[in-house]
Amino acid sequence: MALEKYLAFDLGASSGRALVGIYEKDGLRLEETHRFPNRMVHINGHFHWDILQLFDEIKIGLARTAHLGHKDIRSIGVDTWGVDFGLLGRRGVLLGNPYAYRDMDTDEVMQIAFERIPREQLYKKTGIQFMSFNSIFQLLRLVQEQSPLLEVAEKLLFIPDLLNHFLTGEMVSEYTIASTSQLLNPWSKTWEKEIFDRLNLPLRIIPDIVPPGTRLGQLRREIAEEAGLPRVPVVAPACHDTASAVAAVPATGENWAYLSSGTWSLIGVASPQPIINDIALANNFTNEGGVDDTIRFLKNVAGLWLVQRCKSDWAKEGEELSYNELTRLAEEAGPSSCHVDPDDPAFTNPLNMPAAMEKYCRDSGQPVPMSKGQYIRCALESLARKYKQVLDNLNTMLPQPLQRLHIVGGGAQNLLLNRLTKEMTGLEVIAGPVEATGMGNVILQRRAR
Repeated sequence: MALEKYLAFDLGASSGRALVGIYEKDGLRLEETHRFPNRMVHINGHFHWDILQLFDEIKIGLARTAHLGHKDIRSIGVDTWGVDFGLLGRRGVLLGNPYAYRDMDTDEVMQIAFERIPREQLYKKTGIQFMSFNSIFQLLRLVQEQSPLLEVAEKLLFIPDLLNHFLTGEMVSEYTIASTSQLLNPWSKTWEKEIFDRLNLPLRIIPDIVPPGTRLGQLRREIAEEAGLPRVPVVAPACHDTASAVAAVPATGENWAYLSSGTWSLIGVASPQPIINDIALANNFTNEGGVDDTIRFLKNVAGLWLVQRCKSDWAKEGEELSYNELTRLAEEAGPSSCHVDPDDPAFTNPLNMPAAMEKYCRDSGQPVPMSKGQYIRCALESLARKYKQVLDNLNTMLPQPLQRLHIVGGGAQNLLLNRLTKEMTGLEVIAGPVEATGMGNVILQRRAR
């Protein structure tokens, strides 16, 4: 049997990687050919993504993949996080670096939006949970500020769509990534024109939507030559990373939920139709696009962001600790005497995460962590408690109670968090695959049409 190879680029909020998916007689395996950091850049009071650096890393990944003997890849696919976007002017010229979702200037914009479209109406039209950094509020902020970028913008592209444009020249939006914007109708899978009209948003710059598994075009000639690759097709898999991850969940039967665990934790079920009701609204659940005509009915939780930021803040102070070392310290610390709400705004992007956790505990009358192990144990136990709360709320909206929880993504490697989750929820917990997003990306490339 001839090997089938597909190249997946999986970009997260803290890192990206190039993964060659190789289909052999025993199944699918992934080979990493390049890994690179992704960092927000703080400039002029705002946080941005360095999109050109990310694209340069993608080109490096293409070249390294070719150098490692994988010139015979059949296609390329990109997935990333949701909501953020870039603006293009005439002839596809990039108009500045995209804002990062942790930029904090959209909180007041939400209230302006609700004055024009009441919160309940907006939820009924989109089914998307309310987060201040959703695309709808980012775009409304630019309108409110009378941004000169909008005056010359001809197209808005979400991050994976933008990278696909750099690779191929095409300017379209893949359905699963478009669904994170809070601008899409979940039943028709088209842009909700009434929202654009009532918020005075520029519908003229919004791209056409294509389904996951769409062949976009060939790799640009100059990029292929630079990388030493043929002009292979570029496919839009499920371009939202969670949608790709869910496509790779090894679940059968019913009564199961998934937890895509990384910087963010996304907990939910695959539903045949949107679930939009008062309970879903009250608990801020979201209805995002999935593959095979499903809806990802889920809730975002802050995830391992607290642990990641503690790690990086301690590194700035001169103490480099691996994630395995931090988990060991948390295990040795024993049960935590304090807990935090991982989704509290205090933890969105503080100057120092341990200091923010300490202040939260003091303000809530709890003991303060006294060691690095206690900080991490507090974060992990707080996450497990949050998972239980979300799953309990989810159960009230499903016809039958959940029995299993599939944890996929990098966070599935944290055995302590898996154990705490099992203890808190009482569900059977099945961990893996760790590289679910890359696997889902490859699976959908193989199915491309």
